[in-house]
Amino acid sequence: QVQLVESGGGSVQPGGSLRLSCTASGNSARIDIMGWYRHSPGKQRELVAVIGLGGTTKYADFVKGRFTISKDNVKNTMYLQMNSLNIEDTAVYYCNLKRGASIASIREFWGQGTQVTVSP
Repeated sequence: QVQLVESGGGSVQPGGSLRLSCTASGNSARIDIMGWYRHSPGKQRELVAVIGLGGTTKYADFVKGRFTISKDNVKNTMYLQMNSLNIEDTAVYYCNLKRGASIASIREFWGQGTQVTVSP
């Protein structure tokens, strides 16, 4: 069973920065896509950014130019560097992993979530 351990959330003022980390247990697979999602009160959970095993990235429009997703494949750890944070970024951020030997065998795993609060 894969476990995802997150860290790095907290409180920051608008314009500030935070860095989230997520470490996955187990070995990488042929399909290994990690990502960050967030959930704000009153909203549905939304994709923030994803990164593939080869380093391909995809960002939600609302974070482009502000957030950077990266991954250390040796440490099996994903990072989300968040700059120029604004109040609308306040949410619980969840680490996500989609892993499998093939598309048909992909399993999805979630971290416990880490709170990010942006307030004056």
